[in-house]
Amino acid sequence: MFGESRECNGSQFVRTPATLSMLLDGLIDFAGLFPPAELDMAPMVQAYHEAGVDERGWTLGRVIIPVSQLAEFEQAACGLLPDEEEADPWCISALTRPCGTAELANDLAAIETFNAAHADPAAGKAIIDVIELKGSDPGDIDAALDRVPDELFPFIELPADGDVRGLMAVLAGSEAGAKIRTGGVTPELYPDFMQMARFLSAAGDAGVPFKATAGMHHPLPNDNPVVPARQHGFLNVFLSAAIVQAHRVDVDVLEALLQTADPEAFLFDDERARLGDYEVSRDDIEEARLGFAISFGSCSVQEPWEDLAALGLLSPEPTEIDS
Repeated sequence: MFGESRECNGSQFVRTPATLSMLLDGLIDFAGLFPPAELDMAPMVQAYHEAGVDERGWTLGRVIIPVSQLAEFEQAACGLLPDEEEADPWCISALTRPCGTAELANDLAAIETFNAAHADPAAGKAIIDVIELKGSDPGDIDAALDRVPDELFPFIELPADGDVRGLMAVLAGSEAGAKIRTGGVTPELYPDFMQMARFLSAAGDAGVPFKATAGMHHPLPNDNPVVPARQHGFLNVFLSAAIVQAHRVDVDVLEALLQTADPEAFLFDDERARLGDYEVSRDDIEEARLGFAISFGSCSVQEPWEDLAALGLLSPEPTEIDS
């Protein structure tokens, strides 16, 4: 059972349970510039703006922009960025050049310039507070972390097809997170369920926050015949992450949880959530979302919204949590 439904003025109203609201709040980073959507900058910016003011916009996180396209973003976002002193800025996750490259320093300087300019409401309020960059060598990652200023939180994209425990150890204890690529335009970009289980387990053991990117437009595991590939479900990944943190389950259990495609295997209410035989409290979910299971990037927000609504999971407003 996902939520409670009732008739309201002749139409169906679905109340999203508190645990599900916690799981979904700010979960979706918008990556509309990237495949398969591949929007041009202006329509991407307009789509992010419209999603942010939509009644389902509480599920929206940051917008993802390559540093190389910041000037193009500024031009497209002119007139849409908040310009009042008390307004919240648009939050951006910027893609930089990889760890171990000389160009990373140039990207960090460009981010500093951008943030200084857009601290002024007259320029439109926006802030880059997160960066994403690839890294596969411990020394390169360590050197990059030394270079990143304190005001930026870096997510290092780790290779999903190897043993990531050593790289997680580099990130452990630092102000940094890990990123896993969960899809793309070719089959090899989709990690299998065991690879995802090993990534979640390693991140949980090391206490490293993570985000995911690409190939997760749908709540439950599904087949993408275009690639073709079996895609991860974002409900599975992020609820499994809360289970990892609360119960320290092994990778075989995690693999089975990640593969679960039956909606009846999930339960959400105001106090608890369950996937298969494993249950977590709303405090467990809140703890996971705040410091461990951060977000996933999707080139569409409409697809996640539509799928959640079809499952009877998404209401316009998140459930208020009593303190």
